[in-house]
Amino acid sequence: MKAKVGLALGSGSARGWAHIGVIRALEEAGVRPDVLCGCSIGALVGAAYADSDLGDLEQWVSGLKWQDVVGLLDVSFSGGLFKGDKLFAFLERHFVDKDFSALPLPFGCVATDLASGREVWLHDGSVAAAVRASLALPGLFTPVSRDGRLLVDGGLVNPVPVSLCRALGADIVIAVDLGADIVGSSLKRDEATERRGPGWTARLLTNLGLKRDNDLPSLAGVLATSLQIMQTRIARSRLAGEPADVLISPRLAHLGLMDYHRAADAIPEGAAAVQRMLPAIEYALNP
Repeated sequence: MKAKVGLALGSGSARGWAHIGVIRALEEAGVRPDVLCGCSIGALVGAAYADSDLGDLEQWVSGLKWQDVVGLLDVSFSGGLFKGDKLFAFLERHFVDKDFSALPLPFGCVATDLASGREVWLHDGSVAAAVRASLALPGLFTPVSRDGRLLVDGGLVNPVPVSLCRALGADIVIAVDLGADIVGSSLKRDEATERRGPGWTARLLTNLGLKRDNDLPSLAGVLATSLQIMQTRIARSRLAGEPADVLISPRLAHLGLMDYHRAADAIPEGAAAVQRMLPAIEYALNP
């Protein structure tokens, strides 16, 4: 009996566009997953792939400019900096508007119960609602109410959902960790950005009437670095206890938390990371 291959796509905000390159490179190598799981941005890319919409998603993200990203963000200041209604309404219309049972490929994603801190596996009902919950990065997007619980980003508890892949029947799991090299990188990017002039995050804060102390890192830099430290430590702990058969680690330290307009940098690095791990992938599938 042929072993079932699972693909676990990890959290990482805008770095998640690298998942598209990973999937494309795996396909070129003849590897197609039988089970697909995602956390946060990995849930979005995974849902699009599970529904055969990856081509449309890739075309959209490849054309994104920073102005487009800002245009999809609706300011809230209640539960999060952004409500997320505009962004998720767009994603639902174009990419993830289905029930899990209608997907051609078995798929699940991870969120966190804000009240209890428990890990929540989402693999039934509305795909769009599940992806929105998995993507609800604390402080950035407002929590999502589902079945009487407030859910936030799954990266708080399981950034690389190997365990969910195995629970859904995968015998061999290929996992993608987007945070292997990024701790502290946001603060370094802040310094480089200041030398070049304000980036889009600084412009957004200015448009909101907010200013920063130039002697301190930006709000986005502090938030991004804090989340990176937390998720990197959690991912290392979870992967030590629940190891993948193959771990793919794209080199994405040059990309920021909200650099969704830089798919042209992220996608090729995802593909390159697969190329570096091809011998391990081939051995795992054909020991």
